[in-house]
Amino acid sequence: MAAVKRKDWSRYGKWFRRILIDAGILDYRYPIKGCGVWLPYGFKIRRNVFQILRNLLDSTGHDETLFPLMIPETALAKESSHVGSFEEECYWVTHGGTDLLKIKYALRPTSETAIAPMLKLWVRSHADLPLKLYQIVNIFRYETKATRPILRMREVSTFKEAHTSHATFEDAEEQVKEAIIVYKDFFDAMDVPYRISKRPEWDKFPGALYSVAFDMICPDGRTLQVGTVHNLGQNFSKAFDITYETEKGEQEHIWQTCYGISGRAVAAVLTVHGDDYGVVLPPKIAPIQAVIIPIPYKNKAEQINKACKDIEIMLKKANVQVKLDLRADMRPGSKFYYWDLRGVPIRIEIGPKDIEQNEATIVRRDTLEKQTCKISGLVKTIQELMRTMMKDLRLRAWKWMDERVHRVDNLEDAKKLIARKEGIVEVLWCGNVKCGQKLEEVIGARVLGVPMDIEEKIDGNCVICGKTAADIIRVAIAY
Repeated sequence: MAAVKRKDWSRYGKWFRRILIDAGILDYRYPIKGCGVWLPYGFKIRRNVFQILRNLLDSTGHDETLFPLMIPETALAKESSHVGSFEEECYWVTHGGTDLLKIKYALRPTSETAIAPMLKLWVRSHADLPLKLYQIVNIFRYETKATRPILRMREVSTFKEAHTSHATFEDAEEQVKEAIIVYKDFFDAMDVPYRISKRPEWDKFPGALYSVAFDMICPDGRTLQVGTVHNLGQNFSKAFDITYETEKGEQEHIWQTCYGISGRAVAAVLTVHGDDYGVVLPPKIAPIQAVIIPIPYKNKAEQINKACKDIEIMLKKANVQVKLDLRADMRPGSKFYYWDLRGVPIRIEIGPKDIEQNEATIVRRDTLEKQTCKISGLVKTIQELMRTMMKDLRLRAWKWMDERVHRVDNLEDAKKLIARKEGIVEVLWCGNVKCGQKLEEVIGARVLGVPMDIEEKIDGNCVICGKTAADIIRVAIAY
């Protein structure tokens, strides 16, 4: 099925900011820079998105918890590489009322140092492991760069962070693999395409052995990091002296992982499927899956409204999230625009001709194509149409992304693609850190990392030094 065209997506940032407010998702006009208010409709989308993630985590043995917002400076300072990275990004609480605090508190930029002191109390022996916890909370980072709604906030009001503890390095490695599968299932459920890369050594999470990132491509050619997974090794457990008693009666430091997804997951759905008319929501996360709009005609308004109410009852019984729009102060065309902007997957129109023929007119949001069906078969038609929409959205999104991942064998072609913001560029790399950093400098883009979602034999030379290549490396202009 053909999708509605995107006319000028070089202005993606302006489009995104506009639809957040116009579609009732997030209002970014709060009087503190980098903070926004989730509006009722947007909050429902957010809730549906993260419920998918909750279900996936719960089904894989994770337990949801909630840690305090404030972290003592003394705790944050225990892991030197971690605090060194976040120190300038922290918001600090220095006073309680008018009293100067003896120890200042950081509003959590992330929670490794908040969780570690409690793990020291909870983990005693190998019987306590593995321990797999997660929370969905707000975090605070003093972004000195230009803030962007949802994409780069000073208060990240939706942050899912999982923290796991294990007896061995091998167990932690298996947990990293599980986390990657969970994230793949999460993004697949929303038809959001991605690339998975192992982040370069110079740009990994502070305190981690290594980091893995999920990246998507935005319509303007920039990439957006939408999820990360980190093997923390024993860096935090040694800093906080978190040990357990092995089966042999010896004391060993635990091995840890952590992985996070923020409100960018919501931005990803809005971005990947959106078009010139506004948001396009996959039925699985849409707060309203079908909207019923009566088409009034002379003296038949009462009859039409009754038919619409009957359809509403029928769809509710079939567990379709349905909304009947009976607003008398708005013409049908204005209602079409209103609900198209909000991305409701299915529009059902009922007019006098539909009543006469015992039919309904159905419009699918992703293509705006119309069809008619008998009211007696409406439930089955809508359910099948929603499944078809999910499939079509998935195929279109992946095709679009695949077309914007480019493999080149020389620096000049890579520079041209980056300059035009054509998406992700893959080149050969010797594996040397200095070559990787020089690549970023020469090409004017960010190294995303080494692919973890493809396996192929490396044959060729590094585009920087000309030595035998060891890996493929991805670069892009990133948000």
